[in-house]
Amino acid sequence: MEKGIVLEGYGSWTVKSREDERGAEADECYVLGEHDADTLSHPDIAIEVVWTAGGLDKLEVWRKLGAHEVWFWRDGALELFVLRGERYESAPRSELLPELDPTPIAKCMTARTQTEAVRRLRTALAS
Repeated sequence: MEKGIVLEGYGSWTVKSREDERGAEADECYVLGEHDADTLSHPDIAIEVVWTAGGLDKLEVWRKLGAHEVWFWRDGALELFVLRGERYESAPRSELLPELDPTPIAKCMTARTQTEAVRRLRTALAS
């Protein structure tokens, strides 16, 4: 809001592709810009909270589903991956939100409540 960016949260949206026989449910999903919610097929940003190692290759699943960026919250830090061509590449910042420093976001993710997290982020953005 402080930057005038239209960023809509869709929570843990289940995204499916019958064609590719794939599906995923990120812990949080976001779409940038004006859009018609009835025609959305995938999020711009999918956030995955990683508690254990192993399992499915989430980047491959999200690539098939069309997410432009996948952010992993792991061990107290955010790891950002941006879809470039046919594969995701690690990135220090979001391409969709290039002015946004992921460090304060990572600090907000340890907040006990959403209200506390928003306060922390607003304080960080103001400084």
